[in-house]
Amino acid sequence: MIVLEGVTRSYGSPPTQALGGVSFRVERGEFVGIVGPSGSGKSTLLNILGTLDRPTSGKVSIASQDVGSLSDDDLSGLRANRIGFVFQQFHLNEGRTSHENVADGLLYRGLRRGERIAAAARALEQVGLGHRLNHKPQQLSGGERQRVAIARATVGKPEILLADEPTGNLDSVSGAAVMRILHELNRVGTTIVMITHDRELAASLPRSVQVRDGLLVEAEAKK
Repeated sequence: MIVLEGVTRSYGSPPTQALGGVSFRVERGEFVGIVGPSGSGKSTLLNILGTLDRPTSGKVSIASQDVGSLSDDDLSGLRANRIGFVFQQFHLNEGRTSHENVADGLLYRGLRRGERIAAAARALEQVGLGHRLNHKPQQLSGGERQRVAIARATVGKPEILLADEPTGNLDSVSGAAVMRILHELNRVGTTIVMITHDRELAASLPRSVQVRDGLLVEAEAKK
């Protein structure tokens, strides 16, 4: 599903290297944790995986497509149709309801408004928020806001879900609820890559990868 070959990423002048030749493969249906301290390169790696950033060198393939050969418009289409994103800070529109926030996740799918609204309601039901359709973010707990963000990311049924510290701003109970949702999404076939600094959480996943100083230093799959 995702293949990186010798990927580097440098910024600035003189260049500072964020990734130093990473080769990494994620099979369809895997749930992989990327763990490492702040500044290790894990967020840069996630941006590369999500085609939000292009590598300085190396090759990235997503769903058998060579990302380097795609135009910006083609990359936008790839993200809209195949990749969902969940962030630590939720990134919800404060002036819109849960229902509207999730429906907005389908704006680039070419669906009619009624179809978007119906799909958003189903997605919110799936994360246990069918009773919060008309609540705005400031009326929701942190855990509920993250569940809205997950519903928005998955309403279009993407094949890949990329999650950047999805439990980082949550208490342990809310974090555990979010992880149950992610495991259920994975159980029904979604390929998930999750960034975390929590080694215990990473160790609980089927596979974890450690990133340090821009290098992949450990990759282990559980038996």
